[in-house]
Amino acid sequence: MTKPDVSSCLLSCLFVFASLVSFAAAADNEQDKQVYIVYMGALPARVDYMPMSHHASILQDVIGESSIEDRLVRTYKRSFNGFAARLTESEREILASMDEVVSVFPSKKLKLQTTSSWSFMGLKEGKRARRNNLIESDTIIGVIDSGVYPESESFSGKGFGPPPKKWKGVCEGGKNFTCNNKLIGARYYTQYPDSARDLMGHGSHTASTAAGNAVKHVSFYGLGNGTARGGVPAARIAVYKVCNPGASGCTTDGILAAFDDAIADKVDLISISIGGDNGSPFEADPIAIGAFHAMGKGILTVNSAGNSGPEPSSVASVAPWIFTVAASNTNRAFVTKIVLGNGKTIVGRSVNTFDLNGTKYPIVHGKSATSTCSDDAARLCSPGCLDSKLVKGKIVLCDSVQNPEVAKDMGAVASIVKSQYAEVAMIFSFPVSVLSEKKYNTLLSYVNSTKNPKAAVLRSETIFNQRAPIVASYSSRGPNTIIPDILKPDITAPGSEIIAAYSPDVPPSLSDTRHVKYSVETGTSMSCPHVAGVAAYLKTFHPRWSPSMIQSAIMTTAWPMNASTSPFNQMAEFAYGAGHVDPIAAIHPGLVYEASKSDHIAFLCGLNYTGKKLRLISGDGSICTKEQTKSLPRNLNYPSMTAQVSASKPFKLTFYRTVTNVRKGKAATYKAKVVGSKLKVKVVPEVLFMKSVHEKKSFTVTVSGTGPEADNLVSAHLIWSDGVHS
Repeated sequence: MTKPDVSSCLLSCLFVFASLVSFAAAADNEQDKQVYIVYMGALPARVDYMPMSHHASILQDVIGESSIEDRLVRTYKRSFNGFAARLTESEREILASMDEVVSVFPSKKLKLQTTSSWSFMGLKEGKRARRNNLIESDTIIGVIDSGVYPESESFSGKGFGPPPKKWKGVCEGGKNFTCNNKLIGARYYTQYPDSARDLMGHGSHTASTAAGNAVKHVSFYGLGNGTARGGVPAARIAVYKVCNPGASGCTTDGILAAFDDAIADKVDLISISIGGDNGSPFEADPIAIGAFHAMGKGILTVNSAGNSGPEPSSVASVAPWIFTVAASNTNRAFVTKIVLGNGKTIVGRSVNTFDLNGTKYPIVHGKSATSTCSDDAARLCSPGCLDSKLVKGKIVLCDSVQNPEVAKDMGAVASIVKSQYAEVAMIFSFPVSVLSEKKYNTLLSYVNSTKNPKAAVLRSETIFNQRAPIVASYSSRGPNTIIPDILKPDITAPGSEIIAAYSPDVPPSLSDTRHVKYSVETGTSMSCPHVAGVAAYLKTFHPRWSPSMIQSAIMTTAWPMNASTSPFNQMAEFAYGAGHVDPIAAIHPGLVYEASKSDHIAFLCGLNYTGKKLRLISGDGSICTKEQTKSLPRNLNYPSMTAQVSASKPFKLTFYRTVTNVRKGKAATYKAKVVGSKLKVKVVPEVLFMKSVHEKKSFTVTVSGTGPEADNLVSAHLIWSDGVHS
């Protein structure tokens, strides 16, 4: 499917704050084999079904060999059905044609995508926040990532009782890895090393952000000092390591195996800050597959939107049964000032903990510090271009944020670099300040007009007055590439400059020699566990709520945002979804939009997932009715309403929704109000009378008008209010 053209997208984001078996030819023996995932849907309900024997039999028949030891990579046998194997192309085709197989797709390598962030969101420290500690301690978050550093204070088991009785997992963390009553489970799916130990720092960071213990006096060399904690510090953590540094990456066959185990281990929700290429159909997307089966077992999957922004249609996590999280900032920022020889100060961004004591050093531009490269290459400080004789002891200006380490290697004392998006502070292994193009050009003017230009790069300092929340430039944007009528991302949360647990086995930046227990990280990888933490927090008050109810409560109570809060391309809802997460408001949403597994099956029917494929996925013999095959994706009972229409042409369309009353106590009357629309919006009925908790009421929203112009979207808010809840 081609990407939807933003020019023809209308966004009516109406939020409630809303034995064909043949043997491979001989020529195949010469072909390169690669790992494929053979997805076979849900596990059959038969008591005598033995998945491993079945998988082995299928593979033996297809490859024509009795021994499959070198072919079978792993099996999926606990929560859904399938296996991963090394296959030739013709073997793949044979498997794909089998009636019992839903899809066969290559295993790929996907990408990995706090001392103040929780307070910024309103979830205060310690007793200042309302908590249900007994249920929180019974909550298990499964983190699919790069493992953890088990010795971190954030994962200490001190003060915790035994794991919840529902826990069915194990501690198979491998060599030198010990679990405890906080870190109750560990598994790994990587080939080397044989351990769930974190060799990237990423998994420790995400796990502690979601549910790490409260650890006082945490900072990064004095920056951001405070208490590092997760959203649910009393909750338990189970880690599933699927990522390693370098070329090995995060394999999709390992990710699917992690889902298989996490679901069967009885985690309460899954946080996965990993994403791949967008555009893959659901049956070839391991995260969508795993999350679908998790949803069927009452487990919410929270996933990062991706770091490919601000390009349109860059969001990779698009299935409606996945909670997709964008990234934004908080009011705290790390800044690195540059004091010029003339006394003027330019404020840049970085996490610079190196102190040059205010000493001013000579400045040289990269293009003036080369004897081997063209100006265009040298100004970027490209590898091999800088001359150490011209650089040593100086501050080097680089027109790219990619290459300051080259200047360091040539003897520079510091570097000042230009970035198109200089709104985020990064860690470097020596003094660096990152400037926007405008500020960088100001600095260049000073350098070019001064005989002996000098400057001092100061140690970073913390400020708490930056405008927030604003969606980060790197955060992937919609519209949805698979189903334009499902809004993605769903929500935004803090993702920039987050301090959380790290692995001392890994340096905090490239070419760094330092080792830290807590570090500053940025990305949708960081925003994802914030929302996972909020979802777990919400579940402690409503343990019986379904994944869709939790997602709805968070989306429909979000802080409202507007186009000015996504300044890099004015993508509005395609940048931040429903808005910014508000943990406290989400506890009492009043109404929720609930979508069951059967609703999602009907949704798949409308996307032509019929017959054999649907029955295998659902595992319950589901058959699409004639009505379901005609159902429109926009009528899934989702907490946002989106439609793609023709640009600048008249249209009229209707959304169908059902809300469930979750307000306890007396009867309530909800009245509809539409805010901020340039279109005609009619809600029928305009008043909903709710007599009891869990009562459901349906309504329609008809939107009409003229489609927005090319590269524009139109949005509005539908507010249902009973005077207390909105």
